[in-house]
Amino acid sequence: MAPGASQNDREALAWQIGVWDRMSAIYGSEIDTRFVPVVERVVARGRLAPGQRVLDLGTGTGSVAVRAARLVGASGHVTGTDISEEMLARARERAAALGLGNVTFRQGRAEAIPADGASFDAVLASLSLMYVIDRAAAAREIARVLRPGGRFVAAVWAGPERCDIVRFQQMAGSFAPAPPVPGVGPGALADPREFIARLAEAGVATEVESEVTRFAFPDFASAWDVLAGVTVTQLPPAHWEEAKAAVQAAMWPGVDGPREFENLTHFLVGERRGAA
Repeated sequence: MAPGASQNDREALAWQIGVWDRMSAIYGSEIDTRFVPVVERVVARGRLAPGQRVLDLGTGTGSVAVRAARLVGASGHVTGTDISEEMLARARERAAALGLGNVTFRQGRAEAIPADGASFDAVLASLSLMYVIDRAAAAREIARVLRPGGRFVAAVWAGPERCDIVRFQQMAGSFAPAPPVPGVGPGALADPREFIARLAEAGVATEVESEVTRFAFPDFASAWDVLAGVTVTQLPPAHWEEAKAAVQAAMWPGVDGPREFENLTHFLVGERRGAA
Protein backbone atom coordinates (compact mmCIF):
# COMPACT_ATOMS: atom_id res chain seq x y z
CA MET A 1 0.00 0.00 0.00
CA ALA A 2 1.34 3.45 -0.92
CA PRO A 3 2.40 5.73 1.97
CA GLY A 4 -0.43 8.18 1.19
CA ALA A 5 -3.16 5.55 1.10
CA SER A 6 -6.29 6.36 3.06
CA GLN A 7 -7.45 4.46 6.10
CA ASN A 8 -10.37 3.16 4.03
CA ASP A 9 -7.97 1.87 1.37
CA ARG A 10 -5.91 0.08 4.00
CA GLU A 11 -9.01 -1.47 5.54
CA ALA A 12 -10.27 -2.54 2.10
CA LEU A 13 -7.00 -4.21 1.22
CA ALA A 14 -6.80 -5.97 4.60
CA TRP A 15 -10.34 -7.25 4.11
CA GLN A 16 -9.52 -8.57 0.64
CA ILE A 17 -6.35 -10.28 1.84
CA GLY A 18 -8.35 -11.96 4.61
CA VAL A 19 -10.91 -13.28 2.13
CA TRP A 20 -8.30 -14.78 -0.20
CA ASP A 21 -6.19 -16.19 2.61
CA ARG A 22 -9.26 -18.08 3.85
CA MET A 23 -10.17 -19.20 0.31
CA SER A 24 -6.71 -20.56 -0.52
CA ALA A 25 -7.32 -24.15 0.62
CA ILE A 26 -10.62 -24.58 -1.19
CA TYR A 27 -9.17 -22.98 -4.31
CA GLY A 28 -6.55 -25.66 -4.55
CA SER A 29 -8.95 -28.52 -3.89
CA GLU A 30 -12.15 -27.41 -5.63
CA ILE A 31 -12.02 -24.19 -7.63
CA ASP A 32 -8.86 -24.53 -9.71
CA THR A 33 -10.11 -27.61 -11.53
CA ARG A 34 -13.41 -25.93 -12.39
CA PHE A 35 -11.71 -22.81 -13.72
CA VAL A 36 -9.42 -24.76 -16.08
CA PRO A 37 -11.44 -23.78 -19.21
CA VAL A 38 -10.92 -20.09 -18.39
CA VAL A 39 -7.23 -20.53 -17.56
CA GLU A 40 -6.58 -22.42 -20.78
CA ARG A 41 -8.24 -19.73 -22.88
CA VAL A 42 -6.26 -16.96 -21.17
CA VAL A 43 -2.96 -18.75 -21.76
CA ALA A 44 -3.85 -19.60 -25.37
CA ARG A 45 -4.65 -15.96 -26.11
CA GLY A 46 -1.31 -14.96 -24.62
CA ARG A 47 0.46 -16.60 -27.61
CA LEU A 48 3.46 -17.33 -25.42
CA ALA A 49 6.77 -18.40 -26.92
CA PRO A 50 10.05 -19.77 -25.57
CA GLY A 51 12.25 -17.14 -23.96
CA GLN A 52 9.48 -14.71 -23.06
CA ARG A 53 9.02 -13.02 -19.71
CA VAL A 54 5.46 -13.24 -18.42
CA LEU A 55 3.55 -11.71 -15.49
CA ASP A 56 0.62 -13.62 -14.00
CA LEU A 57 -1.30 -10.86 -12.21
CA GLY A 58 -3.42 -12.19 -9.34
CA THR A 59 -1.91 -15.63 -9.70
CA GLY A 60 -3.82 -17.26 -6.82
CA THR A 61 -2.56 -20.82 -6.54
CA GLY A 62 -0.55 -20.47 -9.75
CA SER A 63 -2.80 -22.08 -12.38
CA VAL A 64 -1.83 -19.66 -15.14
CA ALA A 65 1.79 -19.34 -14.02
CA VAL A 66 2.62 -23.04 -14.20
CA ARG A 67 1.11 -23.37 -17.67
CA ALA A 68 2.94 -20.29 -18.87
CA ALA A 69 6.22 -21.54 -17.41
CA ARG A 70 6.07 -24.65 -19.55
CA LEU A 71 5.46 -22.60 -22.70
CA VAL A 72 8.26 -20.06 -22.20
CA GLY A 73 10.72 -22.80 -21.27
CA ALA A 74 14.02 -22.63 -19.46
CA SER A 75 15.09 -19.54 -21.41
CA GLY A 76 11.98 -17.65 -20.30
CA HIS A 77 10.58 -16.70 -16.92
CA VAL A 78 7.18 -16.26 -15.28
CA THR A 79 6.47 -14.02 -12.29
CA GLY A 80 3.23 -14.59 -10.38
CA THR A 81 1.95 -11.88 -8.04
CA ASP A 82 -0.92 -11.90 -5.55
CA ILE A 83 -2.03 -10.01 -2.45
CA SER A 84 -2.51 -13.23 -0.46
CA GLU A 85 0.55 -14.92 1.01
CA GLU A 86 -1.55 -18.03 1.64
CA MET A 87 -2.34 -18.27 -2.06
CA LEU A 88 1.31 -17.66 -2.93
CA ALA A 89 2.46 -20.40 -0.56
CA ARG A 90 0.26 -22.89 -2.41
CA ALA A 91 1.49 -21.60 -5.77
CA ARG A 92 5.12 -22.09 -4.71
CA GLU A 93 4.37 -25.63 -3.54
CA ARG A 94 2.67 -26.38 -6.83
CA ALA A 95 5.57 -25.09 -8.95
CA ALA A 96 8.11 -26.95 -6.81
CA ALA A 97 6.17 -30.21 -7.11
CA LEU A 98 6.25 -29.82 -10.90
CA GLY A 99 9.97 -29.08 -10.89
CA LEU A 100 9.54 -25.66 -12.49
CA GLY A 101 12.61 -23.53 -11.92
CA ASN A 102 11.58 -20.67 -14.23
CA VAL A 103 8.72 -19.27 -12.15
CA THR A 104 8.80 -17.06 -9.06
CA PHE A 105 6.01 -15.71 -6.89
CA ARG A 106 5.88 -12.33 -5.16
CA GLN A 107 3.34 -10.52 -3.05
CA GLY A 108 2.00 -7.48 -4.84
CA ARG A 109 -1.04 -5.56 -6.04
CA ALA A 110 -2.18 -4.69 -9.54
CA GLU A 111 -2.12 -1.04 -8.45
CA ALA A 112 1.62 -1.26 -7.63
CA ILE A 113 3.19 -4.13 -9.56
CA PRO A 114 6.56 -5.09 -8.04
CA ALA A 115 8.52 -4.96 -11.31
CA ASP A 116 10.53 -2.55 -13.43
CA GLY A 117 9.07 -0.83 -16.46
CA ALA A 118 8.92 -2.76 -19.74
CA SER A 119 9.78 -5.98 -17.89
CA PHE A 120 7.32 -8.34 -19.55
CA ASP A 121 6.41 -9.64 -22.98
CA ALA A 122 2.94 -10.58 -21.68
CA VAL A 123 0.70 -9.77 -18.73
CA LEU A 124 -2.00 -12.36 -17.99
CA ALA A 125 -4.80 -11.99 -15.43
CA SER A 126 -7.31 -14.80 -15.03
CA LEU A 127 -10.42 -13.74 -13.04
CA SER A 128 -8.42 -11.37 -10.80
CA LEU A 129 -9.06 -7.86 -12.11
CA MET A 130 -12.67 -7.90 -10.86
CA TYR A 131 -11.25 -7.60 -7.34
CA VAL A 132 -8.83 -4.72 -7.97
CA ILE A 133 -9.68 -1.72 -5.82
CA ASP A 134 -8.24 1.02 -8.09
CA ARG A 135 -8.58 -0.18 -11.66
CA ALA A 136 -7.34 3.09 -13.19
CA ALA A 137 -4.07 2.64 -11.31
CA ALA A 138 -3.97 -1.01 -12.38
CA ALA A 139 -4.35 -0.01 -16.05
CA ARG A 140 -1.39 2.35 -15.74
CA GLU A 141 0.69 -0.31 -14.03
CA ILE A 142 -0.11 -2.95 -16.65
CA ALA A 143 0.99 -0.52 -19.36
CA ARG A 144 4.13 0.43 -17.44
CA VAL A 145 5.44 -3.13 -17.02
CA LEU A 146 4.62 -4.27 -20.59
CA ARG A 147 7.27 -3.78 -23.25
CA PRO A 148 6.15 -2.08 -26.51
CA GLY A 149 4.31 -4.72 -28.53
CA GLY A 150 3.71 -6.78 -25.38
CA ARG A 151 0.46 -8.68 -25.03
CA PHE A 152 -2.21 -8.28 -22.35
CA VAL A 153 -4.89 -10.92 -21.72
CA ALA A 154 -7.42 -10.96 -18.89
CA ALA A 155 -10.57 -12.94 -18.15
CA VAL A 156 -13.54 -11.47 -16.27
CA TRP A 157 -17.06 -12.70 -15.68
CA ALA A 158 -20.11 -11.20 -17.36
CA GLY A 159 -23.12 -10.06 -15.32
CA PRO A 160 -25.52 -12.28 -13.34
CA GLU A 161 -28.04 -12.52 -16.17
CA ARG A 162 -25.45 -14.27 -18.36
CA CYS A 163 -23.12 -15.83 -15.81
CA ASP A 164 -24.31 -18.40 -13.27
CA ILE A 165 -21.36 -18.06 -10.90
CA VAL A 166 -21.93 -14.31 -10.62
CA ARG A 167 -25.65 -14.80 -10.06
CA PHE A 168 -24.88 -17.31 -7.30
CA GLN A 169 -22.23 -15.21 -5.55
CA GLN A 170 -24.03 -11.89 -5.83
CA MET A 171 -27.25 -13.39 -4.49
CA ALA A 172 -25.43 -14.95 -1.54
CA GLY A 173 -23.57 -11.71 -0.88
CA SER A 174 -26.77 -9.68 -0.84
CA PHE A 175 -27.53 -11.13 2.61
CA ALA A 176 -24.20 -9.94 4.07
CA PRO A 177 -23.17 -6.44 5.17
CA ALA A 178 -21.65 -4.33 2.41
CA PRO A 179 -17.91 -4.99 2.16
CA PRO A 180 -15.50 -2.11 2.88
CA VAL A 181 -14.44 -2.00 -0.78
CA PRO A 182 -17.22 -0.87 -3.14
CA GLY A 183 -17.35 -1.73 -6.82
CA VAL A 184 -15.34 -4.93 -6.71
CA GLY A 185 -16.25 -8.60 -6.76
CA PRO A 186 -17.88 -11.10 -9.12
CA GLY A 187 -19.42 -9.25 -12.06
CA ALA A 188 -17.59 -5.98 -11.33
CA LEU A 189 -16.25 -5.90 -14.89
CA ALA A 190 -19.36 -7.29 -16.57
CA ASP A 191 -19.21 -4.12 -18.66
CA PRO A 192 -15.47 -3.69 -19.20
CA ARG A 193 -15.68 -0.57 -21.38
CA GLU A 194 -14.52 1.90 -18.72
CA PHE A 195 -11.53 -0.26 -17.81
CA ILE A 196 -10.69 -0.70 -21.50
CA ALA A 197 -10.76 3.10 -21.85
CA ARG A 198 -8.31 3.42 -18.93
CA LEU A 199 -6.05 0.86 -20.61
CA ALA A 200 -6.20 2.81 -23.88
CA GLU A 201 -5.27 6.04 -22.08
CA ALA A 202 -2.26 4.21 -20.63
CA GLY A 203 -1.20 2.84 -24.00
CA VAL A 204 -2.75 -0.63 -24.18
CA ALA A 205 -5.22 -1.05 -27.05
CA THR A 206 -7.69 -3.75 -25.98
CA GLU A 207 -10.63 -5.63 -27.47
CA VAL A 208 -13.17 -8.02 -25.93
CA GLU A 209 -13.70 -11.61 -27.00
CA SER A 210 -16.55 -13.39 -25.18
CA GLU A 211 -17.15 -17.13 -24.75
CA VAL A 212 -19.31 -19.32 -22.56
CA THR A 213 -17.28 -21.47 -20.18
CA ARG A 214 -18.75 -24.20 -17.99
CA PHE A 215 -18.21 -26.20 -14.84
CA ALA A 216 -20.48 -28.44 -12.75
CA PHE A 217 -21.36 -29.34 -9.16
CA PRO A 218 -22.92 -32.61 -7.99
CA ASP A 219 -25.43 -30.82 -5.73
CA PHE A 220 -26.28 -27.50 -4.10
CA ALA A 221 -24.39 -28.15 -0.85
CA SER A 222 -21.16 -28.66 -2.78
CA ALA A 223 -21.64 -25.44 -4.71
CA TRP A 224 -22.41 -23.47 -1.56
CA ASP A 225 -19.35 -24.80 0.25
CA VAL A 226 -17.08 -23.91 -2.66
CA LEU A 227 -18.49 -20.63 -3.99
CA ALA A 228 -20.21 -18.76 -1.18
CA GLY A 229 -17.08 -17.83 0.77
CA VAL A 230 -16.08 -15.09 -1.66
CA THR A 231 -19.13 -12.96 -0.88
CA VAL A 232 -20.53 -14.14 2.48
CA THR A 233 -17.44 -13.78 4.64
CA GLN A 234 -19.22 -11.13 6.74
CA LEU A 235 -22.61 -12.84 6.79
CA PRO A 236 -24.00 -13.02 10.36
CA PRO A 237 -24.72 -16.60 11.45
CA ALA A 238 -28.39 -15.73 11.95
CA HIS A 239 -28.75 -15.06 8.22
CA TRP A 240 -26.67 -17.99 6.99
CA GLU A 241 -29.54 -20.44 6.49
CA GLU A 242 -31.75 -17.71 5.06
CA ALA A 243 -29.14 -16.93 2.41
CA LYS A 244 -28.60 -20.60 1.59
CA ALA A 245 -32.33 -21.21 1.19
CA ALA A 246 -32.76 -18.20 -1.10
CA VAL A 247 -29.84 -19.15 -3.33
CA GLN A 248 -30.94 -22.79 -3.52
CA ALA A 249 -34.51 -21.81 -4.46
CA ALA A 250 -33.23 -19.61 -7.27
CA MET A 251 -30.36 -21.72 -8.58
CA TRP A 252 -31.53 -25.27 -7.74
CA PRO A 253 -35.34 -25.15 -8.12
CA GLY A 254 -37.04 -28.49 -7.65
CA VAL A 255 -35.01 -31.62 -6.94
CA ASP A 256 -31.42 -31.20 -5.76
CA GLY A 257 -28.76 -32.86 -7.88
CA PRO A 258 -26.08 -32.13 -10.48
CA ARG A 259 -26.07 -28.70 -12.11
CA GLU A 260 -23.90 -27.22 -14.84
CA PHE A 261 -22.99 -23.55 -14.52
CA GLU A 262 -22.88 -21.61 -17.78
CA ASN A 263 -20.72 -18.51 -17.51
CA LEU A 264 -20.33 -15.89 -20.19
CA THR A 265 -16.68 -14.94 -19.87
CA HIS A 266 -15.10 -11.79 -21.32
CA PHE A 267 -11.51 -12.08 -22.49
CA LEU A 268 -9.77 -8.71 -22.72
CA VAL A 269 -7.02 -8.98 -25.31
CA GLY A 270 -4.66 -6.09 -25.85
CA GLU A 271 -1.27 -4.86 -27.05
CA ARG A 272 1.06 -2.26 -25.59
CA ARG A 273 1.51 0.54 -28.09
CA GLY A 274 4.33 3.02 -28.47
CA ALA A 275 7.24 3.61 -26.13
CA ALA A 276 7.40 2.10 -22.66
